[in-house]
Amino acid sequence: MYLKSIELSGFKSFAKKSELLFTSRISSIVGPNGSGKSNVAEAFRFVLGEQSIKSLRGKKGEDLIFNGGGGESRGNRASVKVVFDNSSKVFAIDFPEISIERVVHRDGVNDYFINGSAVRLKDVLELLLGAHIGASGHHIISQGEADKILNTTPKERKAMIEDALGLRLYQYKRIESERKLKKTFENIKEVESLRREIAPHLKFLRKQVEKMEKAESMRTDLIEKAKLYFKSENMFLAFSKTMLLEERKPIDEKLQTLEAELKNARTVLESEKNKDHGSEILRLESEISEARKAKDSLVIELGKIEGLIAGEERVIRKQKEAAATDVTKMIRLRDVELFFNEIQEDVRDAEHKGAADLLELVRSFGQRLASFVSSKKDAVDHTVVVEAEKAIEGFNKDKERIRDRMQQAEARDLELHGTYESMKKSIEAEKDSSRDAEKAVFRIMSEENELIAKLSLIKAREENLKKDEAELMRGLEEAVRLGGSEILKFKDMDIQFEESAWLQKREEEKREISKLVIRLEDAGISGTDEVVKEFRDANERDEFLARELLDLEQSAESLRSLIEDLEKRLAVEFATGIARINAEFGELFKSMFGGGSAELKLTREKKVSFAESEEEDMETEEKIEEGLDISVTLPRKKIHGLMMLSGGERALTSIALLFAISAVNPPPFIILDETDAALDEANSKRYGDMVERLSKHSQLILITHNRETMSRAGIIYGVTMSSTGVSKLLSIEFDQAVEVAK
Repeated sequence: MYLKSIELSGFKSFAKKSELLFTSRISSIVGPNGSGKSNVAEAFRFVLGEQSIKSLRGKKGEDLIFNGGGGESRGNRASVKVVFDNSSKVFAIDFPEISIERVVHRDGVNDYFINGSAVRLKDVLELLLGAHIGASGHHIISQGEADKILNTTPKERKAMIEDALGLRLYQYKRIESERKLKKTFENIKEVESLRREIAPHLKFLRKQVEKMEKAESMRTDLIEKAKLYFKSENMFLAFSKTMLLEERKPIDEKLQTLEAELKNARTVLESEKNKDHGSEILRLESEISEARKAKDSLVIELGKIEGLIAGEERVIRKQKEAAATDVTKMIRLRDVELFFNEIQEDVRDAEHKGAADLLELVRSFGQRLASFVSSKKDAVDHTVVVEAEKAIEGFNKDKERIRDRMQQAEARDLELHGTYESMKKSIEAEKDSSRDAEKAVFRIMSEENELIAKLSLIKAREENLKKDEAELMRGLEEAVRLGGSEILKFKDMDIQFEESAWLQKREEEKREISKLVIRLEDAGISGTDEVVKEFRDANERDEFLARELLDLEQSAESLRSLIEDLEKRLAVEFATGIARINAEFGELFKSMFGGGSAELKLTREKKVSFAESEEEDMETEEKIEEGLDISVTLPRKKIHGLMMLSGGERALTSIALLFAISAVNPPPFIILDETDAALDEANSKRYGDMVERLSKHSQLILITHNRETMSRAGIIYGVTMSSTGVSKLLSIEFDQAVEVAK
C-alpha cells in the first residue's frame, strides 16, 4: 500500500478532524447525495496542489473553509494531510513515511508542509511528479471527467495521455530548459551589447597605454642618460670651480700684498714733504679704481641682460618645438567659439531647409572640421612668441645702452691710464729718492692692472660657470618633472670622470637628453596611473564578459543538447506508451463489449497562425499540430466512430481507456468519483471486474452509489451529514471481518 491515510480538518463540510485509513487495495466511500463524500476527492486535489479554486467548487480560498452552521462556529483555517508509505522509495526522500499537508487561511494564504517542515508549492509538486502523482489527471477521475477524454480535442487528448504516461516531468524539464535557453540567449545578447559598448573606449585606452609604455621606456632611458649626464656635468662644474679657485688664489693673495704696499706708499705720499705730487697721484689712483669698479658693474649688468635674452629665446624655441608636434598643441578659446558659432549658423540654416540637407550638413561639417584642425595643426602660439620677441627687443635696447656706457667707461679708463703713463714717465725721469714712494705707487698700480685683467678673465669664466650651473639646474628640474625623482640619485653615483673625454661627448649627451625630454612632453604622460588603472579595470571587465559569454554559449549548447535528448526521450516514451495503451485498451474493450476493437491513432494537422512583424505587417506561420483520435468498432454493429455510441457505450469506452492508461503506467493510487453512475447492472459487473483487475496495479478509492462496485471494496467509509451541516464518517472493514469469520 502506498496511500496510508488522509486527514481533513475544517475542510468544507468536515468541520472536525476526520481521518480515513486506506488498509485495503480497494476502498469505497459511500453516502447519500449532499453528505459531502465528493469533498474527499476534492480534499485529495487540494492537498496535492490544485490551484484552481473553481475545480474545487469554490470561488475563493475561504470557500474551502467550514463556514459554520447548526451551532458549529465557522473555522479560520482548513487543512488536509495525506500520508504515504515510502518503504519502497517511491518518493525521492529518504524517509519511510511521507506526509504532505496543505493549510488555507481566511485571507487566502496557503501553507505547505512535508513531514511537518514548511516548504514551497514547487517543492510539493516536484516531489509528487517524481512519484507520478499530480493535483489533477487520470488518477483522480470524477463522473464528468470520465467522458472528458472522449469529448476533448485530439491535441488536448494527447496532452492527457502524455500526462498519464508520466511524461509530464520530462515536458516540465523541456519547458524549463527552453525558458532557460531563451533567457541565456537574452543574456548573450546583453553581454555582446556590453562588449560592443566598451570596445571603442577599451581600444582608445589600449592605445593610450601603449603610448605610455613607450613613454615609460623613454622615461627609463632618460633616467639612465640624465643620471650619467648630470653626474658628469656636476663633476665637471666642481672640477672647473676648483681650477678657477686655484687660478684665482695666487692673484687674490698678490693683490692683497700690493694693497698693503699701496697703503704704505699712500702714507708716504700723504706726508707734508710729498704733498703736492702725492695728492695728485692718490686722486689718479682713486679715479682709476672707481672707473674699474664702474666697468665691472657694467659687465655684470650686461651678463644679466644676456641671461634674460637667453631665457626669452628659450621660450621661443620651446614654442617652435611644440609647433612641430600635435600632442601639446593649444588652440585659443576664442578661435573655438568662433568655429562653434559658424557651425550653429549652418545647423539653423539646415533646419529651415528641411531634413533633405542633413547629409550635406554632415559632410560640410566634416570638411570644415578637417580644415579647422589643419589650419591649427602647424600654428604657433604667436601671442607668447610676440611677447618674447618684444621682451628681447627691450633687452637689446638695454644692452645697447649698457654697451654705450661701457664704451664711455673704457674711454675714461684709457684717458686715466694715459695720464697714469705720463705721470709715471715724469716721475721715473726724476732720479730724486724722494720720488720712491710715487714710483712705488705707479709700480703697484701697474702690477694691479695686470692682475685685475687676469682676474677679470677668471670672473668672466666664473660668470659663464654660473650660467652653466643655472642652465644645468633648469635642465635638471625639467628632467625630474618628466623622469621622476629617481634622477636626483645621480649624486650617489660613483663614476670615473675624465675631463677631455667628457668635453668630447658633452654636447651630444645634452642633445640626446633634450630630444628625450621633448618626446616625453609630446607623449603627454601626465595622469598615467589613472589611465592605466582605468584600462586595467576596463580590460578586466571585458575579459570577464568574454568568459561570461563563453560560459553562456556553453550553457546554451548544453541546454540545446538537453532539449534534444528530452524530445527524443519523449518521442520514444510516447510511442512505446501508446502501443502498450492500445494493447490494453483493445483487451479491455473486448472484455466489456464481448468483441470489437478500439485504439488510439496519432493525427497530424497543419495549423496557420498569424503574427504581427516589427514592420506591423501580418505574417503567417505554418506548424504541424499532433493529436490523438479514438477509433472504435462494436461487435454486431456497424459503428466505427465515437459519435455513434450511446451514453452507456461512451461511458464504458472512456472507462476502458482510462483503465488501460492506468494499467500501462500505474499511479500509486486512483480515485474514481462516481464514474459508474451511468452503468446498468450488467455493465456494472463488467466495471467491477475491471476495477479488481486494475487494483492489481494501483490502490483504488471508489466514491460510488453502485452496490456492485461497493461489493469489490475491502473497506467502506460511509459519509453522513447531520442537521448541523457537518460531515461524519462511519467505516466497515470487510477484509478484517472475513479474517474474523475464518
